[in-house]
Amino acid sequence: MRYLHTAVRVSDLDEALDFYRNTMGMEELHRFRGHRRPCTIVFLAAPGDERAQIEVVHYDDPEERARTLGFSHVAYEVDNIYETCEDLIAKGAQVPMPPSDGFMAFVRCPDGVAIELLQKGGALPPAEPWASMTESGDWQ
Repeated sequence: MRYLHTAVRVSDLDEALDFYRNTMGMEELHRFRGHRRPCTIVFLAAPGDERAQIEVVHYDDPEERARTLGFSHVAYEVDNIYETCEDLIAKGAQVPMPPSDGFMAFVRCPDGVAIELLQKGGALPPAEPWASMTESGDWQ
């Protein structure tokens, strides 16, 4: 596994970006729209250290924002998301969002902290039993 980023959810995107860019001195690396929930996602890093990124997430829905503010998850890249999740489940881990898309999964530690797993190099082809699995509970 390789560390990718830590995610935080914010109430005011402009205010958060002002803090991370102007106060902390970070640089915006890229931004995009979320694909599972309507939101704006912005990745930032300290100058010269793109390996340690912060993902700032701002949900469109005010109720979703209020419900989920603060720390969200840490993310790791894995060589084979299916094999990694199979191994984690065999060891008793909870995987509330299985890798049904061949790219992303969420695992929960015993204290409920979310760990995002992302497939290195892009999504693997759909495979069973993963493609038929559904999300269980709140995965973030």
